[in-house]
Amino acid sequence: MFGEYDIIVVGAGHAGCEAAASAANLGSKALLITMNMQTIAQMSCNPAMGGIAKGQIVREIDALGGYSGIVSDESMIQFRMLNRSKGPAMWSPRTQNDRMLFSQKWREMLEKTLNLDFFQDTVKGVLTKDGRCIGVVTGLGHEIRAKAVILTNGTFLNGIIHIGEKNFGGGRMAEKSSTGITEQLVSLGFESDRLKTGTPPRIDGRSLDFSKMEEQHGDEEIIGFSYLDTKKPEKQRCCWITYTNSSVHEILKSGFEKSPMFSGRIGGVGPRYCPSIEDKINRFSERDRHQIFVEPEGWNTVEIYVNGFSTSLPEEVQYKALQHIAGFEKAKMFRPGYAIEYDYFPPTQLKYTLETQLIDNLYFAGQINGTTGYEEAACQGIMAGINAHQKIRNLQPFILKRSEAYIGVLIDDLITKGTEEPYRMFTSRAEFRTLLRQDNADLRLTEMSYSLGLASQERMDRVIEKREKVEEIRTIIGDMSAEPDEINPVLKNIASAPIVEKQKIVKLLLRPDVSLPLLIKNLPRLHSEIGQCEEEILEQAEIQMKYNVYIEKEKELVQRMSQLEDLAIPENFDFDRLSALSTEALQKFKKIKPRTLGQASRISGVNPSDVQILMVYMGR
Repeated sequence: MFGEYDIIVVGAGHAGCEAAASAANLGSKALLITMNMQTIAQMSCNPAMGGIAKGQIVREIDALGGYSGIVSDESMIQFRMLNRSKGPAMWSPRTQNDRMLFSQKWREMLEKTLNLDFFQDTVKGVLTKDGRCIGVVTGLGHEIRAKAVILTNGTFLNGIIHIGEKNFGGGRMAEKSSTGITEQLVSLGFESDRLKTGTPPRIDGRSLDFSKMEEQHGDEEIIGFSYLDTKKPEKQRCCWITYTNSSVHEILKSGFEKSPMFSGRIGGVGPRYCPSIEDKINRFSERDRHQIFVEPEGWNTVEIYVNGFSTSLPEEVQYKALQHIAGFEKAKMFRPGYAIEYDYFPPTQLKYTLETQLIDNLYFAGQINGTTGYEEAACQGIMAGINAHQKIRNLQPFILKRSEAYIGVLIDDLITKGTEEPYRMFTSRAEFRTLLRQDNADLRLTEMSYSLGLASQERMDRVIEKREKVEEIRTIIGDMSAEPDEINPVLKNIASAPIVEKQKIVKLLLRPDVSLPLLIKNLPRLHSEIGQCEEEILEQAEIQMKYNVYIEKEKELVQRMSQLEDLAIPENFDFDRLSALSTEALQKFKKIKPRTLGQASRISGVNPSDVQILMVYMGR
């Protein structure tokens, strides 16, 4: 029934879909196994993509040739660029999405992907031989052979759903959990642990009074995620903001004794930066209200996602508390919120390629590695798919540095530091965030991906054209000056200091209140030269000129840091030979097996003196 595949991907969530797509598009014969063909790329929690730091990741996935950005653009119901009031390093695109359309678009794209097959079944374990993964065994008893296997099991590994005092097995509501894989991997020597996450109740939008809430409209200009010409919506749906209050908090507290979180029935650690509503009112008892985002689930449904109200309290407590929120007085519940506890494998057991250290040709991606979020999962998926393809063809691994991508930051954090709670990305985690902006992901990554054979010729041509046009604009502006009489009226209108002598336009651009569109609009010479250029090109040129000092400083820092990053540690290095190492450093080095001195220096518990000892030995 089955021939041998190059790569099998287990699980069709965000990580699995990107893994299968990247492997197949590179030319590997891939099989995507899912427990339910109707839930491919399902948005299990919030119907949105992107956000702070996450939006940068989606753009990076797109720049590499992944599908997440395209699917998000084609299923969006609202677009917002977050943090516009801050510098460009902080700008983060976010889309509100049609949940059903998102899944549909993903399936359509996967079905159009050459070299990719599908099969609906559970996977009970992996097949191994001589320390190498050679396939999987399914619930129906099929042994399917492959040269590499990527596990992207999400929250399904021994998943348990909690609602108040009720609990039952499940990977998502109304979907069974996956058993057998964890037990087998532990028997092979892997270390596993438990995490938990949660989701809020869904509400009938017809029962809400939106007049009592604050409207939150999308941006007039829809940029989207993809660097290709994706179809954007002609209109957008509104979201709303409302707040909890002391009455809501008191009702929620009345259910604490039946809360699985407070009673100890949930042992897994939850996401620090996405706490449940009961956790929020318990930890921040001094606050008299918490913000709630009221988000539509799509174009053609009345279902509402109550963002900020994740809970595992009894459903009657959820329902009663909701009806004390402004606008929710007559709310009808479609389905209650719940918590889910699941197995994960501490990611320090992985290589930078996301291949496991213990079993060759076995890869982990997504929540199995302790992350939370669609975007974090998807980027691991595309990297695992690429690297599995490279490995089975004896090609060089594809590893992104911390200075090259948020994806590089995420994987380095996971491999080097591990995580004991669901890991999510923030801009603060990236020390080179001025270089890792959402506007330049294509300039950073597409050429690398094109050289692998993943990013298309169209993408590469666009990057070449963008670079050339940006450089042309920078040259034009660099050569042009403005006289006081032509620019001072403009400066006066924006309360900016006048100039007393002719000044280079590039110097004027360094002022925070002076923008390139403003200068183009008011300087006829400039308008005639570059006024017809695309907005994306103009914005890129402006950012490069306005923030040039900061960009160059970060590049210098990257250069200095690369001296450590480029000092490779042999794969089978015997750390026991370094008798002067601290006990903790020796234990961590042997467990994590850092591949460079830079990675070794970032391991928790490793002191500068330990790095010096390693550096001296490596220099011999």
